[in-house]
Amino acid sequence: MTIKIGDKIPEATLMTMGADGPGPLSTGDVFAGKTVALFSVPGAFTPTCSAKHLPGFVENADQLKAKGVDTIACISVNDVFVMDAWGKAQGVEDKVLMLADGNGDFTKAVGLDLDASGFGMGQRAQRYSMVVKDGAVTHLNIEGPGDFKVSSAQYMLDQL
Repeated sequence: MTIKIGDKIPEATLMTMGADGPGPLSTGDVFAGKTVALFSVPGAFTPTCSAKHLPGFVENADQLKAKGVDTIACISVNDVFVMDAWGKAQGVEDKVLMLADGNGDFTKAVGLDLDASGFGMGQRAQRYSMVVKDGAVTHLNIEGPGDFKVSSAQYMLDQL
């Protein structure tokens, strides 16, 4: 079942790169007591994700934070090393928390998984964005196949 507005974020363990290397980060650590702008991409280093999706959130980070967002997080069904390399290549610095959902556990738990095996990409996440306040979804924007409209940073800014 797909997560919806009002639902709580499920417990899952994600990975992120820290100063001492890769480490686990629970969804509780990410979402509890904060307002989080989370966006999901089908894959790091893929065309739309690299040209528009991630850069939009990096460019609009200050405006999102001015509207009450504490953390901007990007999640993808990629490993932590790929997410870290992509974040560095895109110059995210401390503007966007890069979250690896390598096994797709979080993605499956929120019901936003995507079978991209027809493109040779295996199981991935759909393109979406959501605002989560203290662990509960307040806004949810799921893209249609091949679209990039409602999950953009600008669309989220207009919602807040």
